[in-house]
Amino acid sequence: MGYGFEFFTTAVLLGIALAMDAFSVSLAGGLKEPSMRKGRMFEIAGVFAFFQALMPLLGWILVHTIVTSFHAFEKAIPWIALIVLAFVGGKMLWEGFHREEDEKAPAMTFAVLIAQGIATSIDALSVGFTVFEEYDPPKALIAALIIASVTMVICIGGLLIGRKLGTKLGGKASILGGIILIAIGIEIFIKGMI
Repeated sequence: MGYGFEFFTTAVLLGIALAMDAFSVSLAGGLKEPSMRKGRMFEIAGVFAFFQALMPLLGWILVHTIVTSFHAFEKAIPWIALIVLAFVGGKMLWEGFHREEDEKAPAMTFAVLIAQGIATSIDALSVGFTVFEEYDPPKALIAALIIASVTMVICIGGLLIGRKLGTKLGGKASILGGIILIAIGIEIFIKGMI
């Protein structure tokens, strides 16, 4: 497969599929911070885009260097995603139930954002092990950049939608966001165990 229509279509479709978890987390982030500024939105979307590009490249590197280690690590992916997203989602639920109505929810820290970026993109490692496996280094990099671009656009959309809904939901937005994150973790876990 060259750099033709099929390559770019595959990369865009992979980007859309891989960005769905990040979209949901972005939606939850927008719900939690309805007054989020544009710079913060680009920071969040950028972190998700970075990890959605990094993970397939990391998978590609592992396939081309340490192929035998993949099978042992593959079984841990659903557990890691479940634990991280359940923890972050549970924290959001707790905050939603235990804060005063007029109290403002604390902003998502950078460490939490990084954890969410890793958790939502860890399943993208399998793209590096499978789809990217046949690519040469430049082709893998271009595909990863396309995936990152698609993820960025989708996440900004999720943040905008969440922000709009968050203003309407008020204090209950954190509870909804927590439920969304826990559901994503469970979904990734179930898919990984099948």
